[in-house]
Amino acid sequence: MNLFELLAGEDNHSALVTPERRSLTYKQLRENVIGLVSQLNSFGLKRGERIAIAMTNGSPMAITFLAAALCGTAAPLNPKYKQEEFAFYYKDTQAKALITLSEGPEAAIAAVTPDMMLINAKVNTDGTLSFELGIGDRGLKTLLSETFHEGQAKCIAGDWENLVGDDDIAMILHTSGTTSRPKRVPIRHRNLIASASNLIGAYSLTAADTTLCLMPLFHIHGLVGCLLATLGSGGTLVCPNGFNALEFWKLVDTYKPTWYSAAPTMHQTILARASRNTAIVKANRFRFIRSSSASLHPIIIEQLEATLNAPVVESYSMTEASHLMTTNPLPPKVRKPGTVGYGFGVEVGIMDSEGNLLSQGSLGEVVVKAPNVIDGYENNPEANATAFVNGWFRTGDQGTVDEDGYLRLTGRIKELINRGGEKISPLEVDDVLLRHPAVAEALAFAVPHKSLGEDIHAAVVLKAEASEKELLAHCSTMLADFKVPKQVHILEQLPRGATGKLQRLVIAKLLNIGE
Repeated sequence: MNLFELLAGEDNHSALVTPERRSLTYKQLRENVIGLVSQLNSFGLKRGERIAIAMTNGSPMAITFLAAALCGTAAPLNPKYKQEEFAFYYKDTQAKALITLSEGPEAAIAAVTPDMMLINAKVNTDGTLSFELGIGDRGLKTLLSETFHEGQAKCIAGDWENLVGDDDIAMILHTSGTTSRPKRVPIRHRNLIASASNLIGAYSLTAADTTLCLMPLFHIHGLVGCLLATLGSGGTLVCPNGFNALEFWKLVDTYKPTWYSAAPTMHQTILARASRNTAIVKANRFRFIRSSSASLHPIIIEQLEATLNAPVVESYSMTEASHLMTTNPLPPKVRKPGTVGYGFGVEVGIMDSEGNLLSQGSLGEVVVKAPNVIDGYENNPEANATAFVNGWFRTGDQGTVDEDGYLRLTGRIKELINRGGEKISPLEVDDVLLRHPAVAEALAFAVPHKSLGEDIHAAVVLKAEASEKELLAHCSTMLADFKVPKQVHILEQLPRGATGKLQRLVIAKLLNIGE
């Protein structure tokens, strides 16, 4: 089984919609993907070869990803990378081609090497795509291949099993690499199908659902949590050109999405503008709202549910698990604030540093085992020996599992603050700071200390006036003395990665603390 078999929605049902009001039905999408794979075959690209993609969000990116994953292996990249970053990822993945829209991004095109093909994606008047080789002779020698005709014929005939199978690598992504060199994560068709199926089951997704895709489609959350889960359920994906807080409520009013999935920073931005769009909020109630990619603090969940009048389900996901691992269920099942729910199609355990599974209620490293979890990092035996133990994947997160199987995360093991032997979860400090009415965002973090080893500081972004003294006093009323930050830094913005994830491990360095 491969990704093409996920595209089984009703022929005339809308599959992809863009804000330009272009809509592709499932029949059009399937036919377009078949044609594009045929074109890629005709360029000489084949099974197993890496095809880089650098495109902004939208239906063209979604269609290109499907075609690249069914021809060879898709390597979606952040279109905002610099030329040097593109050059690194092309080399690291051994990309044979780059697919991008003709207008750029310029840095991606400039980084293309002489032995790579440059392929332009052209949007047709009906919203479908066609591919054409870029100007120049780059990769044209592959056109002399005599093998593409056979592949093209099989593709047109729908003989997908002989092109790609469930064990083929559908896409290659990288870990964030905040503390070390990024690791290549090879995700197979079977991993993606298992994860999409788990999402569909967890949230009872059907063809009646319309999803608003806010997450970038170079990231596992957007690709699986939004795109594949929606297409696999036969639903409709509304795919704007990226997240724009000013346009969000207009899109909701126009397309009537039944749910959306986003990272915490997006939820906070949406919440901040909800009061200016009360009529739209009232007229367009979501069936549910999903959060993933980072911890969503309980106070934000409370505010979202109260303001948007819809259940908010926090989930726990990782690239290495092809996205979904655990989630809180939808009503009427119990949602437990402060937890990320329980495994859907995924076994969850707690392990000690020696690799032993611990009893229920114990604190330790979260480990998972499931068909959606990758077999291992690519060409990285050292990382695999550490991360994969007795069939379990070690997530690097610390937590506990309660008597009902709900997982409570206490933080990344590397992010826990060790203050003179006292272990402090920065998430707990974040949550306390966010409960101050003047605080919009908060990030607690470790700083070097001569005698304690580490001390705790915090950074905040304010939405109303407040002094550092006032914020420290607020913390003192709700936290034990050893958990109260030594200092609170009031900033204009907090450091984030490409997907909006807060960069807790680098903020001390960015603020020149302890150097």
